[in-house]
Amino acid sequence: MRDAVGVSLQEGVRVRPWATLLGIIMGSSVALFAGLAMTLMVYLLLPEFHDRLSGEFRPLLVAVGWAAMLAGLSATAFAGELRGWPWRRFVQGGLAVMLVAFAWSYWPG
Repeated sequence: MRDAVGVSLQEGVRVRPWATLLGIIMGSSVALFAGLAMTLMVYLLLPEFHDRLSGEFRPLLVAVGWAAMLAGLSATAFAGELRGWPWRRFVQGGLAVMLVAFAWSYWPG
């Protein structure tokens, strides 16, 4: 039997595939952000390598910014889906646009 938020298989059990997909996207984007943020911290804590790595600093900052926006937007979309917020579809649409923009900016070519 189906309700407005998920699919009920048994009483009290709901399968929510969209929430699962959003959770995977959120987890991946948070892991990406954490890895890039730690890389930035290592860069900042090793000033003796600044000259050798100076060409990588600006792209690293841009990547950290992209990852922070992606993580924040995906976490908001995930929470909105789980809590049934009425504006969750707008956030999920924004997440889709953000994922396309993220892929477009990093696509080789």
